[in-house]
Amino acid sequence: MSQSVVGAFAPQPVSIPAIPVREIMPWAIFAGLLMLLALYFVGAEQGATSLIQGHTVHEFVHDGRHLLGFPCH
Repeated sequence: MSQSVVGAFAPQPVSIPAIPVREIMPWAIFAGLLMLLALYFVGAEQGATSLIQGHTVHEFVHDGRHLLGFPCH
């Protein structure tokens, strides 16, 4: 192979743009609130702190409770 062919396929440097924290922070807060809401429904949505009547939510997240180590029986 000639030198010009090898040079054509050489990796080119890539510059990764910097993302300001000001743009990431609202999405990080939103994701954190969604995670807290999911953790509540998986871990505590039954019994005295129940927001929703019945066992529908408990049955829906039942396997997730066991996977994350929350007792439910």
